Parts: sequence; structure tokens; C-alpha cells
Amino acid sequence: MSYKHTLIFLLGILFFLSSCKSEFEKIRTNPDPAFLQEKAFEYYEAGDFQKAQTLFELIINGLRGKVEAEKVYFNYAYSHYYLEKYVLASYYFKNFVSTYGNSAYKEEAEFMSAYSHFKLSPIFRLDQSYSEKAIEGFQLFINTYPTSERVKEANRLIDEMRKKQEVKALAEGQLYYDIKQYQSATRVFENVLKDYPDSKDAEKVRYLIVKASYLLAENSVYEKQEERLRETIEKADSFLEKYLESSYKEEIEKFKDNSKKSLKKFEDVRYKNKSSRVRP
Repeated sequence: MSYKHTLIFLLGILFFLSSCKSEFEKIRTNPDPAFLQEKAFEYYEAGDFQKAQTLFELIINGLRGKVEAEKVYFNYAYSHYYLEKYVLASYYFKNFVSTYGNSAYKEEAEFMSAYSHFKLSPIFRLDQSYSEKAIEGFQLFINTYPTSERVKEANRLIDEMRKKQEVKALAEGQLYYDIKQYQSATRVFENVLKDYPDSKDAEKVRYLIVKASYLLAENSVYEKQEERLRETIEKADSFLEKYLESSYKEEIEKFKDNSKKSLKKFEDVRYKNKSSRVRP
């Protein structure tokens, strides 16, 4: 293609883009709200949510108290969702529920408010604040609409996010364990069992609690060692009672036996001290 033809081609593209832009600008600057509303819905149905949103924003305040406002506001909330502005989408869906309490779209808006937060739920290693907000939103939805066909999906998404939170908590406990912060590791693992009692990793978590407790006791200062050894024995007994055929059984019994041996030293010292104070 010659330079002349290339120039003509590029100018043609620029002219086309310019004409498209000027067409929307003509629509945007039209003073007729009814016309803007019609075009906003056209853009929305065509999937051009940015232009639809721009036009919705021009007319939405002027529609307050009018019948048309409900559908405009609902689609306005959805335009944020489709543009992946999930924080704003959740806000506008929630606001829609508050503003249009009798709307046929209320149930969907309530669900979408929670679902928008779900879309912001990150991988388990990151902060799970949005996961928590989504769980709260879905739980409120389930309580409000117990017979809704969306309840099954809401429960599934809650389970998905709770699993993510569980994995994060397990990773946090493992990190404390790996850096030899055994007291913190034990606390986190115990909270995992409290928050996720049906966890498939419960046996491993209880094993790590016993092991962390044992290592904490063995590495404690003398004044705290005896108490922590007793705690380790209690935790080991609890584990062995709960998991009779565990693959961790032999190791747990070793922690228990070693703790008893270490504990006996304290008892021997007390016995000697007591004997030395006895007068002949």
C-alpha cells in the first residue's frame, strides 16, 4: 500500500471514529429526558454499558418519584456490575432495595448486592474482608427469601468463601508453626477448629496443636515449662481418645511419653527439696 493510500485509509478511520463520537455527543447533549432514557436503554441492551451509564446519570435525578425511575435505577446498578465496578454495584443494588421496597426487582437486587462483593473476594492469601461482606449479604438474603430459587446458589457461594477463609487460617497457623511461634500457632489452630468444626483437616490440625504444644513446652523458660507439659499431655490424651486409629498415633504417644518424662524431673526436684527440709 502506497503512502498516499495509507494516509487516506488512516484519515478514513479517524473520520469514522470522530463521527461515532459526535453521534454520542449529540445524544448526550440532547435536552429531552425521554429521548435520553430511550437511548440509555438502547445502549444498555446492546451491551454498551459505559454509554448507558453516562446517560442514566444525566436523567436519574430528574426521575425521582416517577414510575420510570425504578427500572432506570435498577439498570444503572447493573451497569456498574457489568463494568466490573463491584463496590459501587453493591452499593447501588443495596440502595435500590432500600428505595424500592415493593419492587419486583428487590429480590434480585438483594442477591446482586452480595454477589458483587463475592466478585471482589480475592485468593485466600489476601485480606478476606469482601468475602466476609459477601457471606453476610448472602446470609441475609437466605433469611429474607428462604424459598427463593437463588438460596441454593447463595449457600454454595457461602461454602466456597468459608473454605477460602479456612485455608487462609490454616496457612496462618502453619506460618506461625514454621517460624517457631508455637503459642500463636496453637491459638490459630484452635480457632480453626472452633470456626470450622466440620473441616476435613480437623485431625491434622489437632495433631499440629499437640506438636506445637509439645515444642512450646520443651522450649519454654523453666518457670512455665511444667504447666505447659501438663497441657501437652492433656491435648495428647484428647487426640488419642478422638482418633483411635490415626496415622499420627505413634508420634502423639511419643510427645505424651516425653512430656511425662520431663514432668517427672519437676516432681523429683520437689521431692528432693522436700526431703532436704525434713529434720532428722
